[in-house]
Amino acid sequence: MVSVNLGMLHYVLDHVYGALLHRTRISPPFFSRGWGGTKLELLERMIKQWFPYVEGENWPPVLVEPIWKVVWESKNAVLKEGIFKTPCGDELLGALPTESHTARVAFLAPKFVPPQSLACVVHLAGTGDHTFERRLRLGGPLLKENIATMVLESPFYGKRRPLLQRGAKLLCVSDLLVLGRVTIEEARSLLYWLDCEAGFGKMGVCGLSMGGVHAAMVGSLHPTPVATLPFLSPHSAVVAFCEGVLKHATAWDALREDLAVEKAEMTLEEVRQRMRNVLSLTDVTRFPVPKNPNAVIFVAATDDGYIPKHSVLELQKAWPGSEVRWVTGGHVSSILLHGACGSRDITSVGRSAVFKLTRVSCYAEVLEGLDSMSEEDLSAMDLIPLEGK
Repeated sequence: MVSVNLGMLHYVLDHVYGALLHRTRISPPFFSRGWGGTKLELLERMIKQWFPYVEGENWPPVLVEPIWKVVWESKNAVLKEGIFKTPCGDELLGALPTESHTARVAFLAPKFVPPQSLACVVHLAGTGDHTFERRLRLGGPLLKENIATMVLESPFYGKRRPLLQRGAKLLCVSDLLVLGRVTIEEARSLLYWLDCEAGFGKMGVCGLSMGGVHAAMVGSLHPTPVATLPFLSPHSAVVAFCEGVLKHATAWDALREDLAVEKAEMTLEEVRQRMRNVLSLTDVTRFPVPKNPNAVIFVAATDDGYIPKHSVLELQKAWPGSEVRWVTGGHVSSILLHGACGSRDITSVGRSAVFKLTRVSCYAEVLEGLDSMSEEDLSAMDLIPLEGK
């Protein structure tokens, strides 16, 4: 009975946080400028064409050449920051804000260890994670395991944020698809650089929440096997924007008015169905099974008010051989109160022929540093609880 009540407490905490953040209208809503017009049509067409293409065995990423500068070093480690031109094609570049055309990346690695003896994990951003700092803190404990950390700044975030965008609140629905597509291409190119140019022997990709969705897509689409580690992530953006409290932070009236320009007046439910149809393109279960699904571990919370259990289990079912690790807690409490989550390994993927690491990190280590986040940092994360479990 005590465990049931504790689980309910985690679940309620998720809802209280989401209600305070989104229903009080502290910040502007998502998609206040509508669907994105021809940009959305372009993205829908590009992604629909994607799926037959990705079934092929040979789809090498574009090799990027980051320009690096050292920003900090100690006797055992070095931190570099780099920039490179986003590797996306002309059509996608046309939909990407000019501010996002140059990608930014941070690279934390042990010194005096040959890259062939190192692993590197590319960390992708969750919603509202505009800086390198949080994810670099997660990489600190990995240095002693000879695991480097590469942190990609997402398009539309940080120094790549469009001038008119406030915080993480994307202006158009098309921006969400552009953000995801560009993040995937840039992450794949960085993994390719780590393999072909830097000479790393083992590689992985991880992310929290939205970043975990993108990490799963990268693991699916990369031409060679990589360890794939989504944390507290749904199988689709439909879960976030159509089933959760975040629907109260969405500019539905603006979306309905935008559609009314081209079509007859639509009901709110019809507009929401249109959103479901668009965001179904982000359904990870539609993506190919990764080259080595045994190197995929999903980390989920037992009482998550944001991500329902069925969403995580759909991912595992779609990728036979993958594993789900459960931590005790809700979405918010698993991030903030990491000590309550236990010390389970989240990446004990020694069984994988690709990423033979007996212990990448325990869950508490991965979340280490998040407990020191300020209230402003937490508000920026735009956590997305579900209304129904």
